[in-house]
Amino acid sequence: MDDRSIVDERKRRRRAGRRRRILAVAAVAVAAVLALSFLLQRDDDPKPQDGTLREAVVISNTYTQIIDISGYVEPYDTQETKFRSTGAVTGVFVEEGDAVEEGQLLASIDNTQQLASLQDIRDQIEEAELSGSVRDLELLRLRETNAENALDYTNIYAAFDGEVASVDVSVGDYFEAGDSVVTIVDRSRLKATVEIDEIDMQYVRLGQTAELVFESRPDIVVEAVVSYIPMLGRYTDQGIGVADVELLIEDPPEGIMPGFTFEGTIAAEEDVEMLLIPQSAITRGRGGAESVSVRRSDGSAETVSVRTEYLGEGLSEVLSGNLKEGDVLLYSSVSQLGAFAPPGGPGR
Repeated sequence: MDDRSIVDERKRRRRAGRRRRILAVAAVAVAAVLALSFLLQRDDDPKPQDGTLREAVVISNTYTQIIDISGYVEPYDTQETKFRSTGAVTGVFVEEGDAVEEGQLLASIDNTQQLASLQDIRDQIEEAELSGSVRDLELLRLRETNAENALDYTNIYAAFDGEVASVDVSVGDYFEAGDSVVTIVDRSRLKATVEIDEIDMQYVRLGQTAELVFESRPDIVVEAVVSYIPMLGRYTDQGIGVADVELLIEDPPEGIMPGFTFEGTIAAEEDVEMLLIPQSAITRGRGGAESVSVRRSDGSAETVSVRTEYLGEGLSEVLSGNLKEGDVLLYSSVSQLGAFAPPGGPGR
C-alpha cells in the first residue's frame, strides 16, 4: 500500500470512529427518552401488526465535535540555499549544527570575473560623467546595477535566524548555478499539515487549539494551534474531499524533532447540536429526495422535505429541513429501512 492509500485508509477509519462516538452519545439520549415513546409503538397498540401507524419524537442531542488528526512535524521554515552563478567554491563559512543569523554569509564562489566587469563599468561611468551624454550615463548606471547583482550572486546568505541542517559543499568544488549548497532550518517553532475531512471543516477555525501526542514523548500532551486554512480543498483517490490545514507548535518540548509523528484531536469551540429521527420514518422518492410525515397540532399530517445522514443502528441525523425537537413523526410499521440504510452500516 502506497503512502497516499495509507493516509486515505486512516482517514476512513477516523470518519468511522467519529460516527461511532456520535452514535454512542445518541444511544444515551435515546435511552433517556424511551419513556416518551421514541421508536416505540403507540400505547394503545403495544404489539402492532404490519401496517400499524407508529409515532416517533424528534429529539435533540448536544455533543462536542472531536476531529481526529495525525501527521508529522516539520521545521517552521527551511531554506535550501543555491548559488546563482557558476564557478569554483572559494569559501565555506559554516558547519552542520551552527546557529546562523539572518543575512549571514554562508559560502562564496570565485568572483574574479564579476569584480572585473563591475570595475570596468565604473571606469566608463567616470568618463561619461565628464564628457558623455545623459543617455549614455543612464545606460551605464543600469549596467552597473546588473554587474553588482552578478557579484552578489557569487555569495549565499541566510534568509532567517536558524540552524545549519546540512552542508553539501567544500572549498575547491565546482558548482553550477542552481546547485544546492547549504540547508538552513528554523526549529524554534514546528508546523504540521493535517488532512481535515470536508464533513469536519465546518468546525475548524484559525487559532483553534489542537492536542497532540507524540510517540517520542507519550508522557505529555503538546498544544498546537490552527495557523492556516487553505482557500481550496482537494479530492483524494478514495473520493473524499479534504483540506490541508496547517498547525503551529510555538514552543516545542525537548525530545520532539522534525519528522516525528503524532496522533491528536481538534475540539470544536462550541458544542454541536443534532436532531435525531428513526431511519424507518424517512420516505425516499425519485432522485433520492427524502421526506417525513409530521403530525401538526390540529391532528393533520404534513409532509416535510429533509436531508439526513444515516448514523447506524436505525438512527439518522437531520441535516436540513423544517423539523424541531419535540415534533411527532408518523410512519408505517412496515419498515423500509433496508432500502434506506447504506450497506455496511454508517456512511455518507
